Amino acid sequence: MAIPNAALQKLLQEVETQAILSQQKITQTQAELNAKRRDARLNHLTSTEIKALAKDTNVYEGVGKMFVAVPITTLTQRLASESSSLSKEMSDLEKKLHYQETTYKNSRQHIEKILQTSGRS
Repeated sequence: MAIPNAALQKLLQEVETQAILSQQKITQTQAELNAKRRDARLNHLTSTEIKALAKDTNVYEGVGKMFVAVPITTLTQRLASESSSLSKEMSDLEKKLHYQETTYKNSRQHIEKILQTSGRS
């Protein structure tokens, strides 16, 4: 039972389109993940620097074009909160990336099977 060439070609186009979309999504997700990692690294460095300060040190946080004095404990809590949310977001992005890579891999395998099938006909 041979599949007509037109049907194979249409199927091949659909799978190729899916593979291209998956590759684009992979690139976008990797960029998002890199940005989150950069933010997490900056957050960690800031936390490390703040922990090294004395408890009575004046600390300022940027708000728009000005700086506002905040207690070290408030800033430390905000950084810890941001750190945990960044960790969760990075975990979600890694899962999303794994799914997209699996989708891309499956699409490539389907393309190879279609080409092998059409080569035997």
